[in-house]
Amino acid sequence: MLHISEVTDATEEAFIGLPYILYKDDPSFIAPLQGEIKKIFNPKTNSFFEHGHCTRWLLYNDKTLIGRIAAFINLEKAHTSGTPTGGVGFFECINNQDAANTLFTTAVSWLKAKGMQAAEGPINFGENDNWWGLLVHGFRQPSMGMNYNPPYYQQLFENFGWQKSYDQITNVIDLRIPVPERFEKIAGWVVKKKEYRFVHFKKADFKKFSEDFKDIYNDAWEDFDGFAPITSASIADSFERMKPIMDERIIWFAYHHDQPIAFVICLPDTNQILKYVNGKLDLWGKLKYFWYSKTKTVDRIRVIVMGVKKHFHNKGIESALIYILKQEVVPRNTIFEVELAWVGDFNEKMLAVHHATGAQLEKIHRTYKFTF
Repeated sequence: MLHISEVTDATEEAFIGLPYILYKDDPSFIAPLQGEIKKIFNPKTNSFFEHGHCTRWLLYNDKTLIGRIAAFINLEKAHTSGTPTGGVGFFECINNQDAANTLFTTAVSWLKAKGMQAAEGPINFGENDNWWGLLVHGFRQPSMGMNYNPPYYQQLFENFGWQKSYDQITNVIDLRIPVPERFEKIAGWVVKKKEYRFVHFKKADFKKFSEDFKDIYNDAWEDFDGFAPITSASIADSFERMKPIMDERIIWFAYHHDQPIAFVICLPDTNQILKYVNGKLDLWGKLKYFWYSKTKTVDRIRVIVMGVKKHFHNKGIESALIYILKQEVVPRNTIFEVELAWVGDFNEKMLAVHHATGAQLEKIHRTYKFTF
């Protein structure tokens, strides 16, 4: 018999541990860092609790754990689209429609009781650079922070009635293949223009770069549906999460004279190392991480977000940032791929930049919407 219960302190480890059961025979699965997942659901470490609510559930068949789900409301975004909209995420389930329906119905009922009329999912209780969208194409090892799931999840969602909202396109540049000559020529020309200045990030100047990031981001995204301005607290949360693996020279800002106009934020794909620690950075996990980081090479970086102020669209700034990034990493002779993740299918301008670089399709994640 199916029965569902809300997650408590006593059952949080079961919530964290379910993927290990469901994916035990899947060679492409890489366990997320358990500590990072726990931080998402801790009001002390996730600033979204300052303007939101979140609840999680576990689903059992008799005494056997078979599913989980989270539901949340971000009050800064819930009312931006005309229809009060919450979110669901961190869904995991056996291949059973009744089980999935029980999880979805529970989450939807909770959201409805709190005044929501629709839900997006699977999404994050946080910014959309992590744990966002259902994987529907490219079932290979994920980069850090990217959702991975079995193909049957798509049917579980769609059979319940979830409708596609948008697709999230991830492309990849193979640095061993020359980029198109036209791209190289235009981007190189923009970089040399005296009115533009390109500066790599410095941790010591985080406060300045943080304000520049907020200024650019809120201008670049304000016209997209469901936009909610990013806050300084959210940027600080993301910085703390990224800080241990940051490489200052793969994070770049563009300025027109002294005005911040664009950025590209990249991280090493540390999942190439983290797959050996099985999601645990306890003492043994840290020792394994240290060992493999010295004996294995991370040969891929991931563009987690790129933004350009609206006034500077169609001026080659995006291409210039990718050009500079390429100029930085190619001489290292250790980085061979740049993952451009992710761009919504509604963002035709950025997708055109991807195509201009010669990037190839890598993965598609899908964000769904369910209207009550």
